[in-house]
Formats: sequence, structure tokens, C-alpha cells
Amino acid sequence: MRPFLFSKSSAINQALAKKNSATQYIAGGTNLVDLMKKNIAEPESLVDITSALPAKIEATAKGIQIGAMVRNTPLANDATILAKYPLIAKAVLAGASPQIRNMASTGGNLLQRTRCPYFYDVTTPCNKRKPGSGCSAIEGENRMNAIVGYSEACVAVHPSDLCVALAALDATVKTQDKSGKTQSIAFKDFHRLPGTTPERDNNLPANALIHSIELNENAFAKNSAYVKVRDRDSYAFALVSVAAALNLKGNQIVEARLASGGVAHKPWRWLEAEQFLKGKTANAANFEAAANIAIKGLKPLSHNGFKVPMLKGAIETALQQCLNP
Repeated sequence: MRPFLFSKSSAINQALAKKNSATQYIAGGTNLVDLMKKNIAEPESLVDITSALPAKIEATAKGIQIGAMVRNTPLANDATILAKYPLIAKAVLAGASPQIRNMASTGGNLLQRTRCPYFYDVTTPCNKRKPGSGCSAIEGENRMNAIVGYSEACVAVHPSDLCVALAALDATVKTQDKSGKTQSIAFKDFHRLPGTTPERDNNLPANALIHSIELNENAFAKNSAYVKVRDRDSYAFALVSVAAALNLKGNQIVEARLASGGVAHKPWRWLEAEQFLKGKTANAANFEAAANIAIKGLKPLSHNGFKVPMLKGAIETALQQCLNP
């Protein structure tokens, strides 16, 4: 472990005043500590921001606001979340372990880095870790990697479960800079596709921190599901995951939401499949048709072609589970 300075900040402006190229912020530390152990992150200074960020779930005029320092366990167990946004709780409980959920913060969850094995192996080329060095996964062991939205520079996937649910529910990321000015970023625009700059995971402004996540009230509380397919039942990242939500009027679909993890550099919305389901009857035939629309045109890599039928099955299963939540 490299030596580093450690300090605490009790306000966002204090924390941002300490920011420089050799500084990193630490909240739950559930990802950063691993990166430091692997010599991927080598900060000279760590700033503890656990007291600087809001840690409450509060009602707003349009819905709720989840403070960036709300830890995953209380998030998944919050009465309002369970009653009005159960998809959030289902996604959180599908991820990590109880010990990690007890420490991990909501804001940190959005900022976690990929678990691509080449990103973690400092002896191999990785454009995300060292821009311009190459992407070892494209021709290497890539069964865990992307099947959509990737580029020649990077085929890594985003690892979060919570983010898949937030994408499906059209969340908003609220940021704050050191002057106190806030900015709202639509969740669909917060994470980035790799393009030619895969080292950039997201569009968080350079001199700002995530303050909170905002969710508007919706009609999906009664019919939502989260399906996660992985190599083992627990403590594993998704090969494929699906967050599904239906707004039903009788057996007719008024609106549908479908998002996936484990398939792209960012949580991926299946917008064409959602549009197909709108106005349709909620039945197995239409669920299969929507799944076929989602997998149309996917381009798996050399070792992850199995993800395509796996994704199809996961979408159908999630939609079916929406009818029996």
C-alpha cells in the first residue's frame, strides 16, 4: 500500500477545495479500496466525504430525493422505497453482500468502475486504465464483456445493479459544485459509452460531487421485477441483468420500462422494445416479441455469444415476473 494523506470534510465546498489530480474522495470505500490494493488508483491524498453528503431519503414535490450518502442497506429497506419504488430495493438486494451493502453509498454506486479483468490486471494493456495502450479484452477472455454499445477502444461493462433500476425509472442525478450551485443530469446522460475516451466513465462535472438522486412518482410500483443472471447465486456481478416495470390498466400495458446491466459500458435501455409493448396485452407472446426486438442486431464478442439468448430469456422472465411481483 502506498502511503497517503487522509482528511475529512464536513461540507461539499470544503471537500472540493481539497481536490487536485492526486486526490480522491472516499465514502463507503467498497470499490476504491480494491483499486488501491491493485495499484490502479494511487492517490496521494484521500478525503473522507461521509459527513459532507446528505444521508437522508426525503419527499419532494415530484417524488423523492435520495442523498448521495444513503447507504445501500437502508435504501433497500426504506418504507417509501418499498412502497413506491420497489424496483430500487430489488436491484440493490441483488447486488454484492450484506457487508458491502452496509457500507456502499448511493453516490459511490454510480461512480464504481468496471470489473473487467484486464482493467484490474496492471500487466496488460487497458485503455480505461491507461489511455492509448489498447484493449486486451477485444481479442482476449471477454465472456463478461459488452454485446452492445462498445467501441474498438473498450468493451467493458458497467457493474452496478442499482444503476440499472435507476435507468429504468428515469432518475435524475443532482450535482453540486463548491459555490453551492446545483445541476441536474438526466440519468440516461450521466454514464458514457466508451467511444474513443473509455477512461471517462461518466459526465460528472470536473469540480462537483454527486449530491443526490431524484425520482419522480410513477405508476410502476405494483408491477416491477429485477432479474440477474450470474455465475453463482451471490457475490457475483451480472452476466446479464434486466430491470422491468409495467404500468398496467387491466391486462393492457400503458407503459413499459426495460433496462439491462452486464451488456454495455452504461446501463442500457431497450427503448424500441418498450415502445413495442405500449398498448399491447401483457402476455407471453408479446413479452417474447419484445425480447426479440431487444436482441435484434446485437454483436457479441468472441466468447460471449451466449449472452444473447440469455438476455432474451431474462427479459421474458422479468416481464412475466412483473405480473406476479
